[in-house]
Amino acid sequence: MDKINIMPCLDMKDGRVVKGVHFIDLKDAGDPVECAALYQDEGADELAMLDIAATLENRKTRLEWVENVSSVIEMPLTVGGGISSLEDIELTLDAGADNVSINSAAFKNPQLIRKAADEFGSKSITVAIDGRRNPSMHSGFELVVAGGTTPVGKDVVEWAVECQELGAGTILPTSMDGDGTRDGYDLEYTKAIAEVVDLPVIASGGAGELSHFYDAVVEGGADILLAASVFHFRILSIMEVKEYLKERGLNVSL
Repeated sequence: MDKINIMPCLDMKDGRVVKGVHFIDLKDAGDPVECAALYQDEGADELAMLDIAATLENRKTRLEWVENVSSVIEMPLTVGGGISSLEDIELTLDAGADNVSINSAAFKNPQLIRKAADEFGSKSITVAIDGRRNPSMHSGFELVVAGGTTPVGKDVVEWAVECQELGAGTILPTSMDGDGTRDGYDLEYTKAIAEVVDLPVIASGGAGELSHFYDAVVEGGADILLAASVFHFRILSIMEVKEYLKERGLNVSL
């Protein structure tokens, strides 16, 4: 089995780390640089930083946030939010990101994925796929863009396949139904995407206890486990999660 990576996520708004439930009711969760340094020390494998208000506020990712966070970590950093052009991607990578996550812009302009993969390499391009349950979709899940505010009538599984064909290097599916609930990852959602792509899939949305991380790998097919509130609010530590997974036979680095 390939190594499973643990990826804390800094959801950013107004210069602070925040965390909500179902993308709303945001609460302050700390200073991003302090959080990043802590997760580096705790042994996180990767870090995500998502500027959750950028698209809604019609602005670009705050590059100073990227610079500040990247300066205190050595692990790979994925940055998303408001990235909508090749220039945005270049500036974000130059600011210290190793990988960019595109979401709404990818849906509006799918060729951006292809051009970005050609320009910067597929390994630098993650496509985030926010979805919610909709029984009218073939897979049962509908793509939602603009920070989880706008359903677009597109099946998430069909979109994931398109993203792979266009050159994406990683897929980040987030279930809006599970986000921030701590009730567990939406395994059906994660699995639906993991089964149709040959790319690393990041489980996201809903981790609340140790068993949820294991289930995301064994039942959901995820390769990378993203979590936010359980780490921010010190419910679990990175090492607790890793040791739990290791004890159950999964390949993690301690």
